[in-house]
Amino acid sequence: MSMIATAGRAHADPHHIGLVIEHPGPAPKRIVTAYGFWVFLLSDIVMFSCFFAAYAVLSGQTAGGPKGSEIFEPRNVAIETVCLLLSSFTCGMAGIAADVRNRFWFYLGMAVTCLLGLIFLAIEFREFADLVARGYGPSRSAFLTAFFSLVGCHGLHVSAGVLWLLTMMAQVFAKGFRADILRRMMCFALFWHALDIIWVAVFSVVYLLGSGV
Repeated sequence: MSMIATAGRAHADPHHIGLVIEHPGPAPKRIVTAYGFWVFLLSDIVMFSCFFAAYAVLSGQTAGGPKGSEIFEPRNVAIETVCLLLSSFTCGMAGIAADVRNRFWFYLGMAVTCLLGLIFLAIEFREFADLVARGYGPSRSAFLTAFFSLVGCHGLHVSAGVLWLLTMMAQVFAKGFRADILRRMMCFALFWHALDIIWVAVFSVVYLLGSGV
């Protein structure tokens, strides 16, 4: 009875702050969107982890074919790495420009990011075409199958990122820096930076370690 009476007095007294419960409400859309996109990125990282694991197991299975040290070109790989790392910086600058609604620096940052991404893809495509022309396609050995699968999957992600980048530029041109477009820009930046991190792993595991095999 005493507990019921105390609860009744607390309910009747509007100044009794001990039992006041405030609900903050739903999280902002920007936070919800970022959280959901991080879940997607983590699932993508799990997929790449499987490719890395397969490559680690099959890297020595050359079936009499070439080893990594015989087909990798360090100069081209270095150019690819520099291009992708620089593109991460320019993408970040474009994101800052979008936050402050500066169209000039946004377009400039995105254009340079796109150019660097295309240079990366051109070098990678030429590397793949050269290997296939020399008879070192993905069917030549288990090692080459794993190599083409891992590096090619990353290249497809970069291609999708370039298309997404161009779409973002078109949306800003047509609709301006609306809240929904800024959320998409944030997701694109997360995606592009994640590709850079994955490439650092590819560069280290595939090319650096492979060159010493």
